Amino acid sequence: MVGMSELQAVFWDMDGTLVDTEPYWIEAEHTLVTAHGGTWSEEKAQHLTGQALPYSAAVLQGAGVQMSIGEIIDHLVAEVVQRCAQRIPWRPGARDLLEQLHRDQVRSAMVTMSFPPLARAVADALPAGHLEFLVTGDMVAAGKPDPEAYHLAFDTMAADHETLTGAPLSRQQCVAIEDSVPGTAAAAASGLVTVAVPHLTPLPTSGQWHVLETLVGTGPADLQQLLVREPSPAAV
Repeated sequence: MVGMSELQAVFWDMDGTLVDTEPYWIEAEHTLVTAHGGTWSEEKAQHLTGQALPYSAAVLQGAGVQMSIGEIIDHLVAEVVQRCAQRIPWRPGARDLLEQLHRDQVRSAMVTMSFPPLARAVADALPAGHLEFLVTGDMVAAGKPDPEAYHLAFDTMAADHETLTGAPLSRQQCVAIEDSVPGTAAAAASGLVTVAVPHLTPLPTSGQWHVLETLVGTGPADLQQLLVREPSPAAV
């Protein structure tokens, strides 16, 4: 791949971006809190969208769940994995875009705050090679909105990119796709070209990311055009 405007790679958030598992998480959170005699609300659930699991678990402890951070994480992940075993709710347009990226030899990887059991279940449901590797929440010390996960993903892909393609990997030629406030903040802070596809939570107006209403009809050429465009502060 040559040319400074060439799209080299796409880094995908999972929950809310690639799949619509947020309702599964919200249901699992509500059931767990009420089982421990606490109260949960839609507002509290929305606040946890896109957050790192240790942070979410601590909030659930504050809501009355009498379990350790690790136990809460394991319980929630198991509940969502079980639901995904019955049906994976793909976000509109996501699989089509992944297929086109793979066809055009644009590399893709997942960057999620979810833990390996769920991330692998989603990745394994896709055709082989569509996602080259996963960066999961247990692999970083600081979760989104910290950019650590995106730095790790970029460095992992950059390690062999020049050998495979003949050109070094550039942050300005890579796109991160996110749906939440913590996720878009993390991706933008990492220096990647950031695309926000709002889902359950509104995103603040910002000149740091591009906003798409949906991925339906979006192809590699559309993402490549964003590499040379400034995000619009009035996009949301």
